[in-house]
Amino acid sequence: MNKEFDLIARYFSRPAPSGFLGVGDDCAMFPVEPGFHLATSTDLLIEGRHFFADVEPGALGHKALAVNLSDLAAMGARPIACLLSLALPAIDHDWLAAFSRGFHELAESAGCPLIGGDTARSVNGVIVNVTVMGQVRPHQALRRAAAKVGDDIWVTGTLGAADIALRLLQGRLPPDPELLAATRAALERPLPPWRYAQSLAGVAHAALDISDGLQQDLGHILKASGCGAVLDYAALPLDPALRGLDDDVLRQALLAGGDVYQLCFTAGRDKRETLRLLADQAATRVTRIGYIRAEPGLEVRGPGGMDITAQAGGFDHFS
Repeated sequence: MNKEFDLIARYFSRPAPSGFLGVGDDCAMFPVEPGFHLATSTDLLIEGRHFFADVEPGALGHKALAVNLSDLAAMGARPIACLLSLALPAIDHDWLAAFSRGFHELAESAGCPLIGGDTARSVNGVIVNVTVMGQVRPHQALRRAAAKVGDDIWVTGTLGAADIALRLLQGRLPPDPELLAATRAALERPLPPWRYAQSLAGVAHAALDISDGLQQDLGHILKASGCGAVLDYAALPLDPALRGLDDDVLRQALLAGGDVYQLCFTAGRDKRETLRLLADQAATRVTRIGYIRAEPGLEVRGPGGMDITAQAGGFDHFS
């Protein structure tokens, strides 16, 4: 048997849902409900750039899908299916078993079955590419250009832990095994709030996922919507594992730390109780952190009204 086809059949073929055509043909096919539009996104993960060579493969499989589910969440879209392309320098069956297990466990939990993809041999290192498809009513999709003056600004989950874990692994912070153990899952196994996000369609206005840092990513909403914002630094939901760290370290983690894969979104003030009720129903933490204003620019207010900024604006592949 062809080794490539054997690999696909062994690790990545699963029964397709009813009405779907999955792995085995030149194309996959799936239905989209009447009145909905298809939402799709893709992310590329490269060894040495997006993940360490010694990352646990199950965690990598999880994260490869999670970062894409986060994009669907940012549009308020419900996951339908996904595609996976994987380039490997060699076949390692133990690695593949763990990677596929991590991928399929999250895919099953999110209702986003793997229905196709590709495999190839890479010259150097592992390369993972995932494409996700979801559906959303077009007039309810959460878009970056939809923020309105007077909107509240919200975030889901907590901030900072993934950034601290990354800096510990890179040696940019003094070694602290206990802190790394408490923060590493946030970096390697993020859990985007895809269930809560679906309930925001038609309720919230603008949204995006925090991948490159709150300060930088919120700036995309402000630019697209032609407005500004004020954030309350004290309201930012600090991950409990980070309490007691140096103020400068915390500021950088909260405002510029990436790999969060939580939502930042805006909504009218009249939606506060609705948003909290929906969050309770989805078992999701949600925090109001500021508001949208007409004056351009992002202002982060600290104690006594003092302006606060991070040293860097966020992650940039080509910086």
